[in-house]
Amino acid sequence: AFMDRMAMTMGGRVAEEIVFGKISTGAQNDLERITKLAYAMVADYGMSERIGYVSFNLSASNDRPFAGKPYSEETARTIDSEVRSIIDEVRVRTRQILDERRSLLEDMAQALLQREVLGPKDLKEILGPRPFGTYFGDAADTPADDEPNESTASEQQVEEPTSPVDTAGEETTSREDQEIGTPPNA
Repeated sequence: AFMDRMAMTMGGRVAEEIVFGKISTGAQNDLERITKLAYAMVADYGMSERIGYVSFNLSASNDRPFAGKPYSEETARTIDSEVRSIIDEVRVRTRQILDERRSLLEDMAQALLQREVLGPKDLKEILGPRPFGTYFGDAADTPADDEPNESTASEQQVEEPTSPVDTAGEETTSREDQEIGTPPNA
């Protein structure tokens, strides 16, 4: 799910590349989030074969068992290399997804120009059903009329997101087997 999250987050930046042939500073926060997650995967969660099953606990700003960095300059270069590799893999994957679905990218861009904010119903209308799971707040999250249901209708209502949504398409990843304990679509 980490690679899926990063691909989704990278979607806006790569879409700019595809549509405009250049990138803006607007995706800086997205790149920061992707970079932090890639570092956490490598240096905290042991998701790098080159670094191994170790955790340097870099994500935790407090309660560090070490003062400074607890590894050598060589390990630091390896961590940096692994992070770049992960981000490059995510960028290539995101580009491939958006290239394959260019018409959907154009449809979503037009919808965003008209409405500025897209909710689950809008996404489903433009992109179709998700290949895995449902859109957050989608009516499909609630049981059908013929299924047993103890909750009231008011409990089933979920507010639509209030910010624009980037989507990267299907969820497949070469690193999923390393993401033990991460719930699907998390």
